[in-house]
Amino acid sequence: VFLLFFTTHEELLTLDVDDAFFSTPEDIAARALKPKGGVNFIRTFKKQAEDQAINLPPNLDELVQNATYVQSPDNLVWQYFYNLKGSKEYHFPGGTFQWARYRRNGTGLNETEKIFSESLHKHENTLTLATLRIVSNGLGQPHFHFNANEMGYVMSGCGQAGVILSSGVTFNFNIGIGDVIFFPVGTQHYLKSICDEDLLLVLAYSTGNELETLRMNGYFRGTADHILAQLFSKEQSEFKEFQKAAK
Repeated sequence: VFLLFFTTHEELLTLDVDDAFFSTPEDIAARALKPKGGVNFIRTFKKQAEDQAINLPPNLDELVQNATYVQSPDNLVWQYFYNLKGSKEYHFPGGTFQWARYRRNGTGLNETEKIFSESLHKHENTLTLATLRIVSNGLGQPHFHFNANEMGYVMSGCGQAGVILSSGVTFNFNIGIGDVIFFPVGTQHYLKSICDEDLLLVLAYSTGNELETLRMNGYFRGTADHILAQLFSKEQSEFKEFQKAAK
């Protein structure tokens, strides 16, 4: 079972091998593929009633005798493959992230991660991918992304999502296994686990650059306390009570 994300806001267009084959005039296919038997062999192919990208033939064992692949060289594989489950965990109060992403300076990445990171950045339209685990009653605090839309899929647990609009209106909704969530670029949002089980999501971000995120504790503590005092009509000294934002 694969969970797939595609970088398009248009209707996704896909052309399968069998569809391309049956859309090609038989004489053209015969001249291009040059099979033994020529066009007569091409005519032995019959289009299936069901889409074979989804429905496998019932006699597959009879049709396929060998389905092995030769492993490509590691330095080529690493451009397209990343062991996200085995990667470093980044902890925050309430949970952990694991990332498959582009890092601008490659700090902290091993050699295989650097190859993957650089490969992502070579393509104009690509994705940053992550898993997010929020422990029971934990919170992924309000934040927004400067340079990416975010889409997520709930793998386990249940939670509550919140979207905070620029108008000051907040929308809250519950999420559970199999649900998909979407936060447009620049939209402040948060996630909270509300089950005994951890809330686990796979997240995709539509950027080939280093993901830029600003969290509530970052911009709140990054604002001068005398400005906060004016905004909230509280004594300046009271804002010393807030902890410094963690990097």
